[in-house]
Amino acid sequence: MNTAPTVPFLDLHLREDDESAVRAAIARVVARAWFVLGPEVEAFEAEFAQASAARFAVGVGTGTDAIALLLRAAGIGPGDEVIVPAITAAYTALAVLATGARPVIVDLDDRTLTMDAEACASAVTPRTRAVVPVHLYGQAADMTAIAAIAARHNLAIVEDCCQAHLATCGGKAVGTFGIGGAFSFYPTKNLGALGDGGAVITNDQAVAERIKRLRNGGQTTRYVHAEAGVNSRLDEMQAAVLRARLPLLERWTRRRRQLAAAYRRGLPQGLRTIVERDPGHVYHLFPVRASVRQALQQSLSAAGIETLIHYPVPLHEQPAFESYRGTDCPVAAQAARELLSLPLHPGLSDADIGIVTAAVTTAERRNVPA
Repeated sequence: MNTAPTVPFLDLHLREDDESAVRAAIARVVARAWFVLGPEVEAFEAEFAQASAARFAVGVGTGTDAIALLLRAAGIGPGDEVIVPAITAAYTALAVLATGARPVIVDLDDRTLTMDAEACASAVTPRTRAVVPVHLYGQAADMTAIAAIAARHNLAIVEDCCQAHLATCGGKAVGTFGIGGAFSFYPTKNLGALGDGGAVITNDQAVAERIKRLRNGGQTTRYVHAEAGVNSRLDEMQAAVLRARLPLLERWTRRRRQLAAAYRRGLPQGLRTIVERDPGHVYHLFPVRASVRQALQQSLSAAGIETLIHYPVPLHEQPAFESYRGTDCPVAAQAARELLSLPLHPGLSDADIGIVTAAVTTAERRNVPA
């Protein structure tokens, strides 16, 4: 007989702090009967741009589309190379392929698992046109080093911020270091919709205007297509839900940081965690590294604790990218065998964190290697 976990990995039900606002937002859209590219999207774009410390935001269908459209706005296309890190959701590299460019997969910083700046620099060729740093698990990549490499080689920077809403690097908002940043509002994200959704932020008005055309088939006026765009529009319902939740995001982010700090205090010292390099980390996930991951995961499951793996197969080992593997990525390969994400979301209590840390400690005492 299956029973619900004592500590679920995630709970996507409406909560006490957002339920009334979300239901009111949905009712507002239904009553207005305007469902695509209307006032809710326009209002959310303005509000999200302000929250993200950018001049402009453009709502699109998914975070994947946000990356691909930013790359297109940067002039990236067939024959170009774009550097991406080896551990990320595969959609980062799929967005590169959507432009016709070639993803070049590079290794990671072993402490933070974000893109290794030296590996990035070594991967630059005469065909390299852009770099897509991923702010993995909610922590910014080393943007100081990556921006210096991009400046040296005249590369566009398109930031994958899909796990990093409100994150900063050295006090500067992610998504504002280069041409722009791509965000996802998939329901599991720090700011989640009730379905798919995404956005681009940028400080460049021309980029924002082009992405507005591209997301809507390349139209300049109705039924007049100036270029070959795509169909990737954030709908009114999701925009309204996001507007209801956006005012809560700062408080949710503080709670994520509190829970992460409790994990760092309570987990056994022998368990390897991802280093917090920058206090702007927003803790979308809290992965640990276990030398015998399966045993630890099974032990936690037996204690009623749900865990997931982000990500079990690095890009350079994915069958879909076999022809783009390039050099080996030993740090990513090792990490992918060890990573295990513990529950972390604003709905968790301090007691829940205590249950998890106690279970991990018990597993370690029972000689489950961590």
